[in-house]
Amino acid sequence: MLSVSDLMTAIPNTVTPQSTLRQVIEVMKAQSCRQLPVLNDGKLVGIITDRDVRLVMNSPLVLHGRWQDEEILDQMTAESCMTPDPMTVPPEMPAHQAANILSIYKFGALPVVDNDTLCLLYTSPSPRDRTRSRMPSSA
Repeated sequence: MLSVSDLMTAIPNTVTPQSTLRQVIEVMKAQSCRQLPVLNDGKLVGIITDRDVRLVMNSPLVLHGRWQDEEILDQMTAESCMTPDPMTVPPEMPAHQAANILSIYKFGALPVVDNDTLCLLYTSPSPRDRTRSRMPSSA
């Protein structure tokens, strides 16, 4: 049976709670990812997603002019819009259970934590990845 550790995605990078939204966006673009773990002194304190950033920049609750976007990008921090204390999974969890959690809660990723240390990020496999894993390997 496949476990989470068999399907984990290496974390391309992390951010700190004090990282600005501009820095978060730069890392997401550079690493082609949509979720980033937020670490404080090496400890997982949250996760920030591209959706979190979009909600801050385009909030229907806060009216602002487009000219204020630059200020928001440079003054808002990851801590102000991240999901604190995210749900985590252990590396030995069966992959189907982790996939179930992703589906039920509509998460894009789950941090994989072992002994209070962030290991990697488990993401939902794309349809292309699922198809590729079913194809016989050519030797």
